[in-house]
Amino acid sequence: MDDKARIQYPGGAQAKTWLGGTFGPFLEGLHDAFGGRVHDLRHHRSAQLRSALGGTALEAPAPCSAVTDAWRVPELPEALCRPGIEISGPVSITSMAIHALNPGPGGERAVGYLDDDEDSGGHQLSDTLRAVANRCAALDGTLAHDDASRGKRYRVAPGALPFFMHRERGWHLDEPEVLIDRRPVSATLLGTGLTLFHVGRHHAALGHSIHFYLPKMESAKEAALYRDLFAHCKSVLPHLQGVEIRGIALIESLPAVWEMEEILHALGPFAAGLNAARWDLKASLLEFAMNDSNQVWPDRFEVDIKTTPFLSEIFRRLVAVCAKHGAAPIGGMATALPSKDAAVNAAAASAIRSDKIWEAEQGFLRGWVAHIHHMSTAAAPFQERWKAGFDPSELPTDPTRHPIRIERPRGRLTEDGTRRNLRTLLHYVQAWLQGRGAVAIDSLAGRPGKRPALMEDLATARISVAQTAQRLIHASVCEDTGRRHNAALVESILAQELESIRRVPVAPSAEVMEGHEYSLLVARSWIERYAELDFRSLGSFTRTELKKSEKLCR
Repeated sequence: MDDKARIQYPGGAQAKTWLGGTFGPFLEGLHDAFGGRVHDLRHHRSAQLRSALGGTALEAPAPCSAVTDAWRVPELPEALCRPGIEISGPVSITSMAIHALNPGPGGERAVGYLDDDEDSGGHQLSDTLRAVANRCAALDGTLAHDDASRGKRYRVAPGALPFFMHRERGWHLDEPEVLIDRRPVSATLLGTGLTLFHVGRHHAALGHSIHFYLPKMESAKEAALYRDLFAHCKSVLPHLQGVEIRGIALIESLPAVWEMEEILHALGPFAAGLNAARWDLKASLLEFAMNDSNQVWPDRFEVDIKTTPFLSEIFRRLVAVCAKHGAAPIGGMATALPSKDAAVNAAAASAIRSDKIWEAEQGFLRGWVAHIHHMSTAAAPFQERWKAGFDPSELPTDPTRHPIRIERPRGRLTEDGTRRNLRTLLHYVQAWLQGRGAVAIDSLAGRPGKRPALMEDLATARISVAQTAQRLIHASVCEDTGRRHNAALVESILAQELESIRRVPVAPSAEVMEGHEYSLLVARSWIERYAELDFRSLGSFTRTELKKSEKLCR
């Protein structure tokens, strides 16, 4: 690119196709209009976190019109009213995108497709550009992939596709490979801009409304920024005239829990609903309580929303907020992957059905699933409730019936739980360094028993790091071994789990093992930063930064 140009990005045909032409001036306009607000909101986040870590508890803001007045979101597009399941996955990986769009073993498609360029994406510009390309190709019917090395051809089956739920990276991240005035552009402005500019043309031509999941929000001010971004794009892109844009906010941070109504209200004409996120919310709870010795959590694997009262009440409150204002409440993820063992699949299906029955009984309209194998099982509880005559207008509409109380979950704090966290990190970071954000992981691999692998993304790695760091900060004693958490214990477990990975029945290649050895260094560094109260996302580092990090060489 011309060094004198305001916008700069890497060369290559893909970048030229999606970032070139009139998109450049459009993105510059987004940056000029909203870049300053993005940075102001990041400063507000940092100040709020510092205050909490200093001992000032978060609490509900003073009542405002969003809470006291009678109002409803605009009538939802028909697609967003459908009960059932949405399938999620990284849209930049073409084979996975095609699988997600196709019917499952029972012949039925998911009702919606969460085409993710956030936590299950690779957090690189190449991923974001492939995401745009694949979304456009899916909508115009040309999406296909041939894998010569495996002898496989991937094609989208005929028939109506699920509706799309686009998810871009959050306000806390920049895209380091796209610069405006020599500064990285907001990843949210870039991703949302690309989707509305390019993919939006295909939606408009098909008569679709355009839907987004809005991740990692922490305040109504951040929702208002989305509102203004959508309004700006509609005003400057002719193909968006008359096209509905709707956003569903992910409630996956502790500050957002306190502002659910305010966030929904701040989205204005673009509001559609709220999503009950799980892993990121748990990680956020750990981060905000990192210095509180009374809030050291038990093993995260045992903290189930269905049996942890204060988490259940947060999600019931979310449903009540949506019922009060005519919005769609969306549930969480079923992450089990299919196994070659029928008994393992049956056990996984039973657990998924139990989870989705609970969500449907609370009033959730849909949930998420990670693989087409379990789509029908996950969808059935929602669909069955609606077929039985469920009327969402009968849901409780008083959020105050579900007060927010942040408590320490019940359960044991064990060395085995820390061991599973660290094994998860070794597997996840190894794949991350290879450019993947979604990884199949069995944190109990090598132990007796059979179970499905789980599709894990950046949120799982985040909570694994946060829990380990919290136990280090407070030198927590393991209830199963009596040992106290310290750096030596963590280092010992990492080394043991690395050796365990080396000894699995199908031994990893030398190249993969080298990747795991390097992932140990990255995992250790990430935990150390968290223990120093630096909660910077792994997604904010480039792979080059990680490989050059001096901290890795300690």
